[in-house]
Amino acid sequence: MGKPLFYEIFEKPATSCAIGICSAVWFYIQKSNIGYSHVGLSYEAAMEGHYWRIITSAFSHISVIHLVFNMSALWSLGVVEQLGHLGLGVQYYLHYTLVLVVLSGMLVVGMYHILIQKFKLEYFRRVTAVGYSCVVFGWMTILSVKQPSSKLNLFGFLSLPISFAPFESLIFTSIIVPQASFIGHLSGIIVGYAVGWGLIHGMNNYWAVTMLGWTVLVFVFSVKKSGTFDLNFLEIEPVTDPSLPSVRFFAAGNGRSLQMSTLPDVGADLV
Repeated sequence: MGKPLFYEIFEKPATSCAIGICSAVWFYIQKSNIGYSHVGLSYEAAMEGHYWRIITSAFSHISVIHLVFNMSALWSLGVVEQLGHLGLGVQYYLHYTLVLVVLSGMLVVGMYHILIQKFKLEYFRRVTAVGYSCVVFGWMTILSVKQPSSKLNLFGFLSLPISFAPFESLIFTSIIVPQASFIGHLSGIIVGYAVGWGLIHGMNNYWAVTMLGWTVLVFVFSVKKSGTFDLNFLEIEPVTDPSLPSVRFFAAGNGRSLQMSTLPDVGADLV
């Protein structure tokens, strides 16, 4: 008999939170009748400065089958949180989940750019990617490198050797969910191998917080710039102190004169 669910949730806190967030976002999307084009990541949207879509696309699912597949695989991959004795564990999981979300999204846009600009495949200009698959495939790949003897359990009855799971799942997903993004899954695998082989390494609390801070900053200001949502509360107004002297140069005859004034310039008043 397996462990009680609440005990497994306690052992996989980060995985449980990720599943909860993705499920809540899916529920909100369904209740609000939001389309994938509103939250998904596409080349055209990225070129317009909608960088926030790298984050929203990762946590959004439109199809319930897609959501169930991703969350089932993610729950099994949560074993990473229990492998602290192997240099993995909860902190490692949190640090590199952030890396996978950001870098795989950027890689998707980069691959679209190459396909469009180099190979003239205009179809990819309008393709919109959504789902947590990039992260799921990334963790499959990392675990296949770190723990090749492990197994990936899907839906509670399907068990795959983790060493082949990334590419087996890539084919399986393409069959079950034909609309699934092959480029997105492949991007997760590439970033996963980069982490697993140590090409991307050295993440600690400092770098994780720094990366998270920059991600939040870019997210907020790209949302503001795109005008997708009303963020007027972020408006920053210039402030001048009229009590401070102002300095200006003006021409006087053949030379130059320096004038200082304690009065503000006309038209510079702030309301």
